[in-house]
Amino acid sequence: MNILIVEDEANVVSILKRGLIKDGFEPSVAPEASIALKMLATHSFALIILDIMLPGMNGLELCKQIKKNYPKIPVIMLTALDSTENIVTGLDNGADDYMVKPFKVAELTARIRMLLRRHDAFQSAEEIIVIGDLQINLTAKIVKRAQQEITLTATEYRLLQFLAKNKQKILSRIDILENVWDIDFNMGTNVVDVYVNYLRKKIDKGFDNNLIHTVVGLGYILKEK
Repeated sequence: MNILIVEDEANVVSILKRGLIKDGFEPSVAPEASIALKMLATHSFALIILDIMLPGMNGLELCKQIKKNYPKIPVIMLTALDSTENIVTGLDNGADDYMVKPFKVAELTARIRMLLRRHDAFQSAEEIIVIGDLQINLTAKIVKRAQQEITLTATEYRLLQFLAKNKQKILSRIDILENVWDIDFNMGTNVVDVYVNYLRKKIDKGFDNNLIHTVVGLGYILKEK
């Protein structure tokens, strides 16, 4: 589970990282809002721990942007101000939970697990397949890579869905023809290769790591390297 910590206080970051690693999480750190937004655009995070007092854009404004662009990522707000007004303001700006500094790391990790369980239940209900930074929402038929929505034709979507439901599995051209097109093609046709190429241009082009791979003589596979 990748957790993004948006915090500029080195001592707080150190405490958070130690506690999260001990509980099996993989923390990444952004000391300010602009860096956090860049990281969110290129990486997938299960949850965000966000301080209110940040240099430049404050945590409240950043939380608004996060919830606008990545509404399903849970956010725990950290605040040194424990008044009801400040807590309500944080929640009104989209935070899913809050912790008042100083806090106990054990309590924070317990809240993280609770939010992730809630999020996982929501994802299961929506039938979301995740491969690396690729997300395929089978319920809404929405495809995103690195949080950027990708527009696919109906055939491209069916092909991606079939590959994703069989991720890590080599699929022959015949498997794909029978399940994506559901009709008998001349086995000499290159329709599968043509559509895999279309899909690669939309799913893999511009990204550092390819997800759609050719297995020479056997077919295709959707997987992380």
